[in-house]
Amino acid sequence: MKNMSSEVMASLKKDYIYNLMLKGKREDGRSFDEYRNITIQTNVIDKAEGSAKVCIGDTQVLVGVKLQTGAPFPDSPDEGVIITNLEMNPIASPDFEAGPPKEDAIEMARVTDRGIRESGAIDLNKLCITEGEEVWIVFIDIHILNDDGNLQDASSLGAIAALMTAKIPAEREGKGEDIMMPIKDVPVGITVVDIGGELMLDPGLAEQTVADSKLTIASNQDGSISAMQKTGEGMLTFEQILKAVDMACAKAEEIREKYLMNT
Repeated sequence: MKNMSSEVMASLKKDYIYNLMLKGKREDGRSFDEYRNITIQTNVIDKAEGSAKVCIGDTQVLVGVKLQTGAPFPDSPDEGVIITNLEMNPIASPDFEAGPPKEDAIEMARVTDRGIRESGAIDLNKLCITEGEEVWIVFIDIHILNDDGNLQDASSLGAIAALMTAKIPAEREGKGEDIMMPIKDVPVGITVVDIGGELMLDPGLAEQTVADSKLTIASNQDGSISAMQKTGEGMLTFEQILKAVDMACAKAEEIREKYLMNT
């Protein structure tokens, strides 16, 4: 009986959100292209080379960057290595389960990684110590502290914020001071969801449940696209994709200038 009641409540909630969207409204009063309040705190983990805590509304994500030396990949002997992991701890949501990373966690880590890697955000050549033998390996570890929707954007934002404050340990480089991570670009990932044919940014947890599809777009400082990922069973028209790209790039530029360039 309890499960049946929960299902009925969930169905009513979905109907409520969907009907609001048909009227051009959202349950928290935001416009379709408006984000919840964003806060970014950096250098929050003492033992990490770089770190950031990002809040988008009540969604909270903690990102730590650690560096260690190791062998490069055979096909890129003069480049450092990026490894991104994401953990969805059960304390963050009753829907998360303990154990190995699930499909959602793996996908979010890959989308975050792709945005950083394909944008050339890090000058990987400068992470080479001895070509073909030793390079710096950059571990980006993302921990979900609370899920209230749009974990992907919070994770991507936390990753680049942590990287921008990360330092390469001086003792290994034989220099007197730690060296800042060689950042070349500042990609920002923005997720656009389709609900009943309407496109909107920064979906809350309830809004995500009624979305027909979700498109995450990572764009660079010059407005070029470095990564895109679609999920969900719904189809997007060509016109919707173009509109989604415009919305994402505009919001990425706004967030980049307001929250990251002074990090």
